[in-house]
Amino acid sequence: MRINVGSKNVIKLEAVREAFGEYKEFDGLEVVSIEADSGVSNQPKTLDETIKGAMNRAKNAFGDCDYSVGLESGIFSVPNTKSGYMDVCMCAIYDGKEYHLGASPMFEYPKKLIDLIFKNNYEVDDAAKEMGITDNPRVGRAEGVIGILTRGVINRKMYSKMAVITALLHLRNSEHYK
Repeated sequence: MRINVGSKNVIKLEAVREAFGEYKEFDGLEVVSIEADSGVSNQPKTLDETIKGAMNRAKNAFGDCDYSVGLESGIFSVPNTKSGYMDVCMCAIYDGKEYHLGASPMFEYPKKLIDLIFKNNYEVDDAAKEMGITDNPRVGRAEGVIGILTRGVINRKMYSKMAVITALLHLRNSEHYK
């Protein structure tokens, strides 16, 4: 079985490999990295944009595979939060005909980080570095800001893996998702 992943980010590739690897029906799995355009801004700022980014990555990675996967993290407005926004990782699994969506748990960034994203049109990595949360300019390709804020309890790979597992609900229980 071949799975194309619309990303060169090793963290996302490992998340997909581990998520599919949890299930025996996906034994013999080959995970292939494909550079795939999200078709959305570098830092999605709505849930709709985040979902579209995941779907575009999955569709643009499809070809010579059984399934393709797109993962996209983004922020979106959530009432009653301290910053007004939360982050989610959306997963789209594409089978050549339809999409199967899943999501990670959501979490809130500090308000100062959100303000930097909007004021300077930053990605999360840039805002986290400027804010002093990390010195790593590519923290999203490492533990992620989620890893720093949870002090290692949840890292970026685990966070992304949860999104893939929830998207796999559709494939593993297709009789309920028609």
